Parts: sequence; C-alpha cells; structure tokens
Amino acid sequence: MFLLSERKRYTIKEVVFMKSVQVSLNTINKVKSFVKDITKFEYDCNLVSGRTVINAKSIMGIFSLDLTKPMYLNINTNERNDELLNVLSVYRV
Repeated sequence: MFLLSERKRYTIKEVVFMKSVQVSLNTINKVKSFVKDITKFEYDCNLVSGRTVINAKSIMGIFSLDLTKPMYLNINTNERNDELLNVLSVYRV
C-alpha cells in the first residue's frame, strides 16, 4: 500500500514466518492422516521432493511424489506456527 498524499512512498510489509521441516510420509495411512491434520490449519504449506513442489494439502499431489524418500515441508505464515509443528511431530524425521 502506498501513501501518495505526502509525496513519499511507504510500503507496508507483513512479517512472514517460514519454517522448513523434513517429514516422512512412507505409508498410505501416514499420507491420509497428514492431509487430515494439515488441513486444520490455514497456513500456506508446500511439500518439496527434489525439484517438485506441491501443495501439502493435496492428497493427489502427495501421491504423485516418491514416498520412499523424506521430503521437506515448507510452512509460510504471518504468525508463529508452534501448534502446527506440535501436530506434525509424528511425521518429522
């Protein structure tokens, strides 16, 4: 947002917290419970496996990844995400 009435430009920025954790989703039941757990939160979450990045809330996207290898979960929020990290402790490597 720019305030132009004073002939100066000010940019209002939000603080974004990004956390990256390594997770393992090596079974179908783990994938199903992971998606169920992560959809409870409104945070923007992506799973990264190699060069592939998918929405962590997409069960179809997760099944398109190689589940035999650990992957990274990137969480982007405007606030601290300690509650989500506690829920995800089951899946962390």
